[in-house]
Amino acid sequence: MSLPLIESLDTLIVDLPTIRPHKLAMHTMQQQTLVILRLRCSDGIEGVGEATTIGGLAYAGESPESIKTNIDTYFAPLLIGQPAGNINAAMLRIDRSVRANTFARSAVETALLDAQGKRLGLPVAELLGGRVRDGLEVAWTLASGDTAKDIDEAERMLDLRRHRVFKLKIGSREAALDIAHVAAIKRALGDRASVRVDVNQAWSEAVAIRACQALGDAGVDLIEQPIPRQDVLAQARVSARSPAPIMADEAIESVEDSFNLARGGAAPVFALKIAKNGGPRAVLRSAYIAEAAGIGLYGGTMLEGSIGTLASAHAFATLSKLEWHTELFGPLLLTEDILVDVPVYRDFELKIPTTPGLGVTLDEERLQRFSRR
Repeated sequence: MSLPLIESLDTLIVDLPTIRPHKLAMHTMQQQTLVILRLRCSDGIEGVGEATTIGGLAYAGESPESIKTNIDTYFAPLLIGQPAGNINAAMLRIDRSVRANTFARSAVETALLDAQGKRLGLPVAELLGGRVRDGLEVAWTLASGDTAKDIDEAERMLDLRRHRVFKLKIGSREAALDIAHVAAIKRALGDRASVRVDVNQAWSEAVAIRACQALGDAGVDLIEQPIPRQDVLAQARVSARSPAPIMADEAIESVEDSFNLARGGAAPVFALKIAKNGGPRAVLRSAYIAEAAGIGLYGGTMLEGSIGTLASAHAFATLSKLEWHTELFGPLLLTEDILVDVPVYRDFELKIPTTPGLGVTLDEERLQRFSRR
């Protein structure tokens, strides 16, 4: 029996509206842009993947436009005609010819896994070794910058039983103002919720040392990437003095970064993101490095749409320890979806599909309506 081959890789850039502006230290999102990959095989099976970044080039070295161009121009010729079911061989072929481009790699690896899961009748989590949980607790980001609005939003999420972990995006204004904002929200929520912050590399070491102390005193549970990603030694010094754990996020742009951070004792918690490691299988390599070093794990997001979010969820569901939970709320930030059935959020968790592959079906009409011409 002949093995199925990869016949084509087609990419679409999709712009979806958000429920509100989403403010980060480096950019304010007014919409989210996804790159959707459709990988078709000679046995008639199609796998889908997604690559999503934030604010064009504001966050990382890949943009939606570059992701699409590089998949179309460089990745596709490497894969067309290759065995569709041998994911190891396909990704190794990319490794030998393509440097970096982890967001594009993630879309490709996701699509290969989705296709193989459909082919074998297995969910992606089972292809990755098997799920140890059926749902993932999901944090919600409070990003209006208005204290009263953020408290009201958090209270609404608690009432709906959708979120009880809240992250605040800070770093775009003076540290004292941000600390007062965070402290007021923590006082209002008390022990009913976990409150965390993401600084998105906005502080110097000197500012971070004082600010992290104040945030810890205010009851903040976790502080994400307070200083620039490249200063690993400074991050280790800040981490050693902070009463609240420091989480590395932007500092991890590859599996190799995870190893170097673990070796340097730079942070006691790692944010895992499939886009920055190169796919669901790749992110698990970072997770295993962290586990071996005694580092806590957090399932991060690039604010992906439903495809990327569920790809992440399938990977995270296989981890034995995920003590800091996840941030897979990207689809909830969007007013429209391109799937027939949207992800299910219930009782503070994202439920992980049990149908073959990622468990998604594209809504062709909406996909065309929101795709760039």
